Amino acid sequence: MNSGVYGTTFFMLTGFHGMHVLIGGIFLATQLTRSAGYNHFTDKEHFGFEAASWYWHFVDVVWVCLFLFVYIL
Repeated sequence: MNSGVYGTTFFMLTGFHGMHVLIGGIFLATQLTRSAGYNHFTDKEHFGFEAASWYWHFVDVVWVCLFLFVYIL
């Protein structure tokens, strides 16, 4: 990559974000399998689903910050 510091930073940030999106997708697919196939979650026992939700919201917030810093500022 001969695009300088900006290009390297851009590709690094988008690469890390893409990795987090991939991990989040796997996490959500796992929760879907657990809830559909085995009826694993109940009204009181649903930590896996809640953790996947929190992680996905984290990825959303990171995406908004990346968009602001890379494209707007």
